[in-house]
Amino acid sequence: MSKMNRRQFMSTAVAAAGTVAIVPAHILGKTAKRDAPSDTLNFAKVGCGGMGGGDFGSVLRCGARPVAMCDIDSKRAAGAMRNKACKGLKLYSDFRKMFDKHSKDFDAVVVSTPDHMHAPVSLKAMAMGKHVYCQKPLARTIRECYQMRDAAKKYGVITQMGNQGHSGGGLESTIECVKGGVIGTVKEVHVWTDRAGGWWPQGANVTLPKDGGPAPGHVDWDCFLGVAPVTPYSGKIHPFKWRGYIDFGCGAGGDMACHNMDPAFMALDLGEPDYVKTECSEFNKVSFPKWSIVEWGFPAVGNRPAVKVYWYDGGKKPARPSGLPDKMRFGGNGCMFLGDKGGMLGGSHAGFCNPFDKNYTRPKRTLPRSEGHYKEWVMACKGRKINRGTTGSNFGYAGRMTATIGLGVVGMYFPGEKLEWDGEKREFKKSAANEYLHRAYRKEFKL
Repeated sequence: MSKMNRRQFMSTAVAAAGTVAIVPAHILGKTAKRDAPSDTLNFAKVGCGGMGGGDFGSVLRCGARPVAMCDIDSKRAAGAMRNKACKGLKLYSDFRKMFDKHSKDFDAVVVSTPDHMHAPVSLKAMAMGKHVYCQKPLARTIRECYQMRDAAKKYGVITQMGNQGHSGGGLESTIECVKGGVIGTVKEVHVWTDRAGGWWPQGANVTLPKDGGPAPGHVDWDCFLGVAPVTPYSGKIHPFKWRGYIDFGCGAGGDMACHNMDPAFMALDLGEPDYVKTECSEFNKVSFPKWSIVEWGFPAVGNRPAVKVYWYDGGKKPARPSGLPDKMRFGGNGCMFLGDKGGMLGGSHAGFCNPFDKNYTRPKRTLPRSEGHYKEWVMACKGRKINRGTTGSNFGYAGRMTATIGLGVVGMYFPGEKLEWDGEKREFKKSAANEYLHRAYRKEFKL
């Protein structure tokens, strides 16, 4: 038998139909005291502070092992680097250098960067044959979302987007209620969030800082900018408020729609929409508007009629429908299904399923529950069988959902206008709108 390296083994294990393959250590050129590849998943971490620290700890608890670490801010990464699992590891600020140096050392990459770097890091990792867990939103632009979908399929890697509620159990309950006919035929879904609000600044008066002085020594500002345009360092952008700027984030929709709209996409089998229409406050094309209301129209599929989905942010919320009990509150984030027999508040991020009629009969449990959002990804990367057969928020699913959410951002450039969408061609029928399918990468940052 020819010698098999770790990468070859992992690729073979993933291709197998959910079987668990433990091979003798000597076949891999290792001593018997070392773990077999199916027992250990070696990963590289890109983005270690904030949510990145949470992702790091969660993957670690699922039995994965860090072998390479990267963050543009050494202070924010300090918490993760103090973990005993990182003893002896070097912290890189440039993921490209880390990938080049450790390409043979890791099997998977966990990406927890600002939105504008999700696709550049993930696409490079997948092209190297690495499995990828990437925070939500999957990517900053519509074109990047489809590139992520295509790459995951092309390279046959295991993927998962970081909308953890997708695996919390509340989503499955919501799907079972909708598909079980508890509220009849659904023709409308209303989704909302309390972002941006006091979380970060958005609005026509928010502009990019002109000169914030030199970046602190613990921040690699050039690597933070990555593919984004050259912009002076500012504490108004890093470490968190980047979300409100078009160059770095996706605003309130990017932050929460991948959570709150998830139930609608799953329960109603939403594919490509026919159109999008966005209403919003003044938009200066630098920062996201203070508020927006987005409408998507989805065509009928099979027995499911056409359905409209609405999104509200910046303090906007849907009108309270008749039949909604006074005691039922919308809350800061939510998803409301309206059917011809009633309505329901349902969600994944909040983990609830609440029909307006409290005397409803709960449908039988028909859907398998996840082992956990991080755990099922780690298990699948190891070639293990998982309850749902595949990772629930894999890039095939997450890419289309995030791209659809991104259509609402393009609509901000044409407020009040109904923009028709061609899902097969992945473009708008209005040619001027296609200018905003992607944002050019700066030449100084070569991937």
